[in-house]
Amino acid sequence: MKLTRKLVLAKAKASDLESVKKLNCWGCNLTDITIFSQMANIEVLTLSVNSISSLSPLAGCLSLCELYLRRNMIPSLSELSHLRPLTRLRVLWLAENPCCGTDPSQYRLTVLRCLPRLQKLDNQVVTEDEMALALVEGEEVSTPPGSLQSQLSTNGHPDAETENDPLNYSMEETNKIREELGMKPLSRDKFPSLVSPSTRETKLSMKKTHTLDAVLLLLRDLSEEELHVVHTATTNRLQTYTLDSETLNNSLQKQKTADIQH
Repeated sequence: MKLTRKLVLAKAKASDLESVKKLNCWGCNLTDITIFSQMANIEVLTLSVNSISSLSPLAGCLSLCELYLRRNMIPSLSELSHLRPLTRLRVLWLAENPCCGTDPSQYRLTVLRCLPRLQKLDNQVVTEDEMALALVEGEEVSTPPGSLQSQLSTNGHPDAETENDPLNYSMEETNKIREELGMKPLSRDKFPSLVSPSTRETKLSMKKTHTLDAVLLLLRDLSEEELHVVHTATTNRLQTYTLDSETLNNSLQKQKTADIQH
């Protein structure tokens, strides 16, 4: 069933779509919710117990704070990529959908990594430690194949992997970012796209450079609360490196002792 303008206005008791802030469509057997592409001001939306399979119409609902989607037909967590632009979204109920899979812990970490601003997921409060763990162990959510966002990211070219590769950024674009961050610009010979042939090691090094630039640039837009989450995740990550280093040193010391004894 398609959610129509007439049905929305009747349920919300409103005269136009722009004025609708809250809407409850629980158990309406809905399959088509494209109407929400015209409802940028919606703040609280209940769509539980329907047959919805795509979240793409919600990508423009930038005022959305609470979204209830329990017991629908959402096939993959990749649909969550449509919710990434919704920076005000704090409450999401997604349980009992096919996308939840059989591992509730991994599912939760993956959702939180994709939507790190959430404060409550499936009626459970999100803790700071949980969010930090999600940023490290949650799986990365990709854009659904064939979606508008995916098509735009490939710029109409068939080779999406090549088009999305951070190595394809121009030297000017990269150095502009580094200048904003107060970092030294990279020299021309550091760009594999301008040097032939390019080695795998150089490409991997450049990919890490672009990733670091992007992370540092994004930090400027984070709130104090979000910076605390990043700090906790970074600390946990550093502890992992410390433990690996200690383990390696202990192994080397044992080997050295054994060699001396022999």
